[in-house]
Amino acid sequence: MKLTNNKFLKYLCNPKKIPGKLQDILIYHFPNITSNDKLYLEIYYRLRTGKKLDLKNPKTFNEKTQWLKLFDRKPEYTQMADKYSSSDFVSERIGNEYTIPLLGVWDHFSEIDFSSLPNRFALKCTHDSGGVAICTDKKSFRFLDKKGVQLDMATVKEKMNSSLRKNYFYKGREWAYKDILPRIIAQEFIENNENKPLMDYKIFTFNGKPKFIQVHLEKSADQLKANFYSTDWCYQEFCIEEQNDKDIQVQKPLHLAKMLELAEKLSQGTLFLRVDFFYINDKIYFGEFGFYNWGGFGKFTPECYDELLGSYITLPG
Repeated sequence: MKLTNNKFLKYLCNPKKIPGKLQDILIYHFPNITSNDKLYLEIYYRLRTGKKLDLKNPKTFNEKTQWLKLFDRKPEYTQMADKYSSSDFVSERIGNEYTIPLLGVWDHFSEIDFSSLPNRFALKCTHDSGGVAICTDKKSFRFLDKKGVQLDMATVKEKMNSSLRKNYFYKGREWAYKDILPRIIAQEFIENNENKPLMDYKIFTFNGKPKFIQVHLEKSADQLKANFYSTDWCYQEFCIEEQNDKDIQVQKPLHLAKMLELAEKLSQGTLFLRVDFFYINDKIYFGEFGFYNWGGFGKFTPECYDELLGSYITLPG
């Protein structure tokens, strides 16, 4: 898509008229803008949210997330965001009994020796958010993506190779992903007994202290449901992008206190960090770290919670 300066200004002034794949337009048609992370985020934030980005005095969660991308850049964040090297980080801080066993790591999809893998396993790209394929039956080459959509082997190959070609940093300037070496890992397949759904607990920590737990309730191709709870397991009346459902009563995990303790240990030295755990058959497994929830562009409902969560992030100075 060719975009003139006049059209670009029109979109900048009318965020609701933004065309699809906006990030591609910015990256490929405005290199002088995209080489400046601050200017890129100011424009992209306006286009995504319809609001002006205040980096001098950020107040909301989304604004402070953009600030963190630009000014909170610690070398260890690259290790933590890397789905391969994060296992070493987690093992050093809380022990390897909480990591999902690793089956292999490869630079290219063509290098994977599927004959050496068990009948069920999970493939993940180390450097992005969507490069995931879960093999539920290797004999029939049956795979699922992270939303539960069935994939054949050819689709999995293209999905992984496409992910390997991209630097996840450029889309939303999520700095922690910028220097990760793109690779593919295989992890053991984990599941609950009695065919219960896999519960995903995302603990939101602020300045090293857990504050909220987001529980993913349902994943499908067209929607994701998730509820927020306080650390004492009281339902919270807000959501970020995902639809919440107060009528779904999520049982408090038996070892919630342990999960919160582990999240606090893992988040020391960070201003905001989402620490994801799976809780399966009374066992806690580390999932991944999230430095920039929804890239700092998530829609809060009610909107006032954007500022409330932002108030929990204490920026330096």
